[in-house]
Amino acid sequence: MVRYISSRNVNDAVSSHEAVIRGLAKDGGLYTPEKLDFQIDPKDLIGLSYKDTAAVILSALMDDYSREEILSCTAGAYDEKFDVTEIVPVTKTERGWLMELWHGPTSAFKDIALTILPRLLTAAYQKENRDDKVAILTATSGDTGKAALSGFADVDHTAITVFYPEIGVSAIQKRQMATSKGNNVEVIAVRGNFDDCQRMVKEAVSDPEVLAACQGVTISSANSINAGRLIPQVVYYYSSYVKLVENGTIQCGDEVNFVVPTGNFGDILAGYIAKQIGLPVKRLICASNTNNVLTDFINTGVYSLDRKFHTTMSPSMDILISSNLERLLFMVSGNNDTLVAGMMKDLKEKGCYKVPDNMMQKIRETFTGYWTSEEECAAVIKDMFEKENILIDTHTAVGQAAMYKYQDETKDTAPCIVLSTASAYKFGHDVLKCITGKDIADDFEAMDTLEQVTGKPVPRQLKELRDLPVRFTRVIDIEEGMHAIAARMQEIANG
Repeated sequence: MVRYISSRNVNDAVSSHEAVIRGLAKDGGLYTPEKLDFQIDPKDLIGLSYKDTAAVILSALMDDYSREEILSCTAGAYDEKFDVTEIVPVTKTERGWLMELWHGPTSAFKDIALTILPRLLTAAYQKENRDDKVAILTATSGDTGKAALSGFADVDHTAITVFYPEIGVSAIQKRQMATSKGNNVEVIAVRGNFDDCQRMVKEAVSDPEVLAACQGVTISSANSINAGRLIPQVVYYYSSYVKLVENGTIQCGDEVNFVVPTGNFGDILAGYIAKQIGLPVKRLICASNTNNVLTDFINTGVYSLDRKFHTTMSPSMDILISSNLERLLFMVSGNNDTLVAGMMKDLKEKGCYKVPDNMMQKIRETFTGYWTSEEECAAVIKDMFEKENILIDTHTAVGQAAMYKYQDETKDTAPCIVLSTASAYKFGHDVLKCITGKDIADDFEAMDTLEQVTGKPVPRQLKELRDLPVRFTRVIDIEEGMHAIAARMQEIANG
């Protein structure tokens, strides 16, 4: 069985279904596969549907779930909720490919994992015959929030609370969350940034006031700190590779590069796990916006928070503390929990840590980092539409720009697959301005104008947002976080 162990205490070992329930380890560590000593050959996936591909990969990585449980989860997740039957199509561009991850119910890549996570959680509860409630606490820089709210709405034995920065998500993202349906959902804006929201969620699992309120309530998470969010993301690396085999672009076994717009490092870490279990990945290109803490880390081996925080037009990447990097450090250190715990302590207390040279050498064997300015991002959006008639969002544009820089610098001819993480219409105001120069303040008017200019249809679920009633308007200060979470736990405990 694949055991999941805390990145800060290897003696805290659980099954995958237990990791899904817990979310975060009690010591603040992240549950990570103890070892990946099996291989999945992509040739065995040729001709399979997305849900069947998912079943193969999840059955291997989460092998304490029965085959029937996994098949039930994948069948329920990857259905008509997506607007294309292939779930994750790939589109040819002039210099590479786009992996379109935004065809789900909230038009963002988070849907791929957050349509299946509630099903994995429900199956985990049934395995243990539990009847307590699980409180999902989630921090979001934009897309995770709505995808989690959508996935967990009215799911038995659960309640979900989402925290997002009051300033720093797009108006459409905010509207998506504020209009969320479900009797078990709560949305709270925070006067701070994403890192503040994420810190609140992490601290809640050990806060005395919060724990005292958790009578019959277990705290978990829908962020990628939860292994149940991370592992389903491995699937689309395999599925996109197989599509390139099927369409004749590559032969099975040929290496490809993946370019990942990166904030919290979960999406790109899933690509690293895919490589560990047999996918022929040459490079994982980490694409950052002006919050380029990850690019600097890859280049210097020092992770430092001593930098300005930028609010950009790619808000889901406006992050300075990339949680899932901890899992990578744990893996490349040979599961050295003492070393990783020390680095995380340094980050919390000193605002920085340095990674030993031998570990950085291992990281650089796979990872390359590039960052993109706002001006470069805007130019890529405009060029992609005008030259290729392809409409991309601001985060995908950061990935495209990184691909260009990598190809120009290295002359590497291996195929590059850019993860296209959201519909352009989630950021319609900025995308319209990039293409036309028009600055339309009203986001729905901007959405309509962008549709007229490009001829690309607005996803139905985004178009209907303007007519949905706003349910959530609460805003809190950072200092109120633990009290607000404790009150929410008390509310959940009382039914």
